[in-house]
Formats: sequence, structure tokens, C-alpha cells
Amino acid sequence: MIANTKAAWGWPSKLLHWIGAVLILLLLGHGWWMTHLAPRPDRLAHYAGHAGLGYDFMALLVLRLLWRWTHAVPEMPAGMPRWETISARASHVTLYLLMLATTVIGWALAGTMRGGSLNKDAFGLPVPMIFTSQVRATHESLEDLHKTLAYMLAVLVVIHLLAALRHHFIKRDTVLRRMWYGRDS
Repeated sequence: MIANTKAAWGWPSKLLHWIGAVLILLLLGHGWWMTHLAPRPDRLAHYAGHAGLGYDFMALLVLRLLWRWTHAVPEMPAGMPRWETISARASHVTLYLLMLATTVIGWALAGTMRGGSLNKDAFGLPVPMIFTSQVRATHESLEDLHKTLAYMLAVLVVIHLLAALRHHFIKRDTVLRRMWYGRDS
């Protein structure tokens, strides 16, 4: 099934979700590693790789948002309490906002890096800079904001995962199954 229905996600939605999930985990893990553990001489190369993957994630995110806005969104399972429906919607909106904000701030941050330009995606395609500055305070502010947004995103990803597992193992409803491949009910 390509298109989403009122009861199930189509395969494009599922594919975009899971590729995005993997990229988020890679970017969060690599971002933490490169800023805390990578040897200092190697960091610029790690920043370039991180930025390149971030640009590709942002393109995927835009594609995912366009797909979501132009296709039906499955309804919540019958009998779900109102507070849970509101929480699910609010957390999804917040996830999208944090993903978008983190990548846009990271993109701006890339234009403040000294010692090399971070203007290529993971496939080597050129990416225009949306902001450039060599002011150290600007770089530090953008770096702090990018890091804070990434930590907020990481927390919300964990909550999202725990909620999905709760639906699957405790509530035994279709929330997780319909985003996974295979049976929807």
C-alpha cells in the first residue's frame, strides 16, 4: 500500500520514518562522540561528515513533511484516552519542530566553522551556506543552541520510543505495528 489510510501508514511513510530514525540516532551518537571523544586533529573531518549527513537528513525531513501534509494521517486506535491523543499529537509536532530547528541551526553553524567549509552533503553534492560569520561569539552561540536542541531531541526520541513500546507490550494496540512492516492489526 502506497497511500496512507485512516487505519494504516503506507510504505513511503514507513520508509521515511525508519530511515529518519536511523539517521537521527547516527547524528546524535556521532555528534556526542565527535565533541567529546574524537581526537582534536580529526575533528574537522568529523564535523564535515556530521554536517553532510545532517544536510541529507534535512532533505529527507522536508520530503517526509511534504508527504505527511499531502496524505492522510491514520487515526488513533479506538478507545485511546483524550489525554493520550493530545500527548501523541503534541509530541509529534514537537519532534518535527526539534528535528527542523536542530538541522537548520546546524546548517547555520556550519557557516561559522574555521579551517574549512562544511558545504557538501554525504554524497559530495554542494550545499549553499545559509549563514556565514567568523565572529567567535556567534559560532559559540549557534553551537550551544545546536547542542541544546539535539539533547532535547534525544530526550523526546527516548520518550517516543518508550511510548511506542508501551503501546505494543502493555496496551497491545496497533500503534507500533502499523508503523512497522507487515501486519497492521
